[in-house]
Amino acid sequence: MKISVIGCGYLGAVHAATLASMGHTVVGIDVDPGKVEQLARGAAPFHEPGLDELLRDGLSTGRLTFSTDAAAVKGAQVHFLCVGTPQDKTSDAADLTFLVSAIETLLPHLAAGAVVVGKSTVPVGTVEMLRGVLDSRPDVLLGWNPEFLRQGTAVKDSLVPDRLVYGVDGGRGAAFHPRTGAPLGVTAALDAVYEPLLRAGIPRLVCNFATAELIKSAANAYLATKVSFINAVAELCDAKGADVAELAEAMGMDPRIGGRYLHAGLGFGGGCLPKDIRSFRTQAVQAGVTALDDWMRLVDSVNLGQRERTVSVAAGLCGGSVAGRSVTVLGASFKPDTDDIRDSPALDVADRLAGAGAHVTVTDPKAVNHAWRRYPRLKFEASTEQALEGAELVLLLTEWDEYRRLSPTAAGARVRRRVVLDARNVLDAAAWQASGWLVRGLGTGAAAHPSEQAPAPLPS
Repeated sequence: MKISVIGCGYLGAVHAATLASMGHTVVGIDVDPGKVEQLARGAAPFHEPGLDELLRDGLSTGRLTFSTDAAAVKGAQVHFLCVGTPQDKTSDAADLTFLVSAIETLLPHLAAGAVVVGKSTVPVGTVEMLRGVLDSRPDVLLGWNPEFLRQGTAVKDSLVPDRLVYGVDGGRGAAFHPRTGAPLGVTAALDAVYEPLLRAGIPRLVCNFATAELIKSAANAYLATKVSFINAVAELCDAKGADVAELAEAMGMDPRIGGRYLHAGLGFGGGCLPKDIRSFRTQAVQAGVTALDDWMRLVDSVNLGQRERTVSVAAGLCGGSVAGRSVTVLGASFKPDTDDIRDSPALDVADRLAGAGAHVTVTDPKAVNHAWRRYPRLKFEASTEQALEGAELVLLLTEWDEYRRLSPTAAGARVRRRVVLDARNVLDAAAWQASGWLVRGLGTGAAAHPSEQAPAPLPS
């Protein structure tokens, strides 16, 4: 089957390469010539484990191509819309400009009977709006197939997804032949696209448009709720001498709760969760659902509050102020295994520390080149060893594996003062303490045991 993917950013590039690996002929379309040229060389314009290999495989077989010319979609039976839906610059709503532009660009090149399928995360009601754009083409079918990719594991999430969701006109009742049960229209087309996944037993849910539009936002809102909940509990643990890691482990053993996303720390960031929960809030307000609006506002507030709390703890470890102190930040990306710095908690904290007068050096395995232009008052080092040199306080803010595996002895030989704030709670605290480090986490009961948390004297 020939398939087009419109928009070759994070979602589109991964989706195009995955579809080609399933045996389809795929053309990826993007307006950015530089991005298209890079993808055509088999190199992703962002860091995602396994993607370059998948791109090169698709290109070498001839099944995968990229172009800036929308006419290259000619002959495609299914067209996936994978363009961005960022937060609007003047509100918390989603900006659908790129989505509308993508459909308008496609219109002259759509064959009769073609299927246009959105994958972008959108507010409920978007499909109805796009149907208006497609009014002139009643012969074209429209569907929605939300994505559930996680940065850092996107290739695996595409090749072995948890589930497939199809949003179709009329919902499940209209998706199958009433007598034979055979899939119809958009459902039949998507079944053909995902045939290898369905054959492997990946579950499929068919629903109406509104449900498909809400699923991704609702899922992200729930995950954000779990993160903010355990971070709020971590603050209570610090006040009362409890250990949030042990508490979360016990909670996670309850099958009704589960342990995933119950890891206390600096909180979430990136290009999805923050914008999605704010868009979800906006949709709730528009629908008059005040309880959901209040809930999401609190989740967002707790998450952002973790950044200020981390700065406050850092100041405490420097005797009350970071002004004039050499601080090293381990991590710039919003999460490990990506070079994405959008709404990065690590960089936000680093910039706040610099604003409070600290001399801040930031290091990261992949994101330094993206970050240094955006944060002029921060110093960046690609080498972890160089970044640690002379530090009076170290903050672990992005939990890359190489930071988990850092030798406390080797790190201690480079710093001026062995004090580390592990804001992701991933270090082996006992091993670091055995090497003479003061280790402070978030939610480790520090406030109840101040004598155990007294930092080493500051060097003059």
